[in-house]
Amino acid sequence: MVSASTPFWLSKSLQEMTREEWESLCDGCGRCCLIKLEDEDTLELYYTNIVCRHLDCAGSGACHCSIYEQRKSAVPTCLVMTPEHLEVIDWAPNTCAYRLLHHGHDLPAWHPLISGDPASVQQAGISVRGRVVSEDQVNEEELEDHIVDWVSHEWE
Repeated sequence: MVSASTPFWLSKSLQEMTREEWESLCDGCGRCCLIKLEDEDTLELYYTNIVCRHLDCAGSGACHCSIYEQRKSAVPTCLVMTPEHLEVIDWAPNTCAYRLLHHGHDLPAWHPLISGDPASVQQAGISVRGRVVSEDQVNEEELEDHIVDWVSHEWE
């Protein structure tokens, strides 16, 4: 039985959530906006420290898309997280709330819905803030030089 005090992410499936509930699951880490490279032979996925030009990490809050409502039309390769994309979410970082909940895990202690503090994502070292460069500052032939090991899509 679910009590009135049970958090929505524990009492509803991702598909049952309202848009507001769904959107609140995003912790603002910015990891989904990292440019990823895929090895053509092995299909292995690599994260870089390069972010989409529209990711705004200024200020002390979360990293957010500066064109959030228009992101798909402005960046055709942007995968907008929706319940319909959950079956192909394994590219997402292993810290992603959508992916965690989809696979039956709870939110981590640093998640703002648990901590009550948006800065907890930065304090936990999950945010990309201060660790990335904009794609506007990197030449395409330098992409492999920017592969990082501080983010993973593999389960630990």
